[in-house]
Amino acid sequence: MEILDLNHVALHVKDLSESISFYKNKLGLKEMPRPDFDFKGAWFRLGQQQELHLIEGRKDAINSQQRGNHFALQVRSIDEAEALLVKAEVKYQPKIQRPDGAWQIFLQDPDGYFIELCELTFDE
Repeated sequence: MEILDLNHVALHVKDLSESISFYKNKLGLKEMPRPDFDFKGAWFRLGQQQELHLIEGRKDAINSQQRGNHFALQVRSIDEAEALLVKAEVKYQPKIQRPDGAWQIFLQDPDGYFIELCELTFDE
């Protein structure tokens, strides 16, 4: 088997409208067409190829931690990302620098899922 890429991240959410508002209006993700499934959800573009799939109907508690279950979005500028969070009044942890030089900001979505925003400052 040859893995080509990460296609999408799926999150089971409690309140689809609240989650759509957060990802679209607070983080500025672009909503994209979604097939007509028999359950409610929404899809967002993450970068050029990857997607975020929201699936409504979560009833169970989530298990998401900054150093555990989370997903990371690479940003061009951590300072621009921080400015967007401030403007959108999104709570976040102050930016920190990893030992390899990359910058990180952690925040949580309305369900409590941790999201890392990272700016890679080294040659990949």
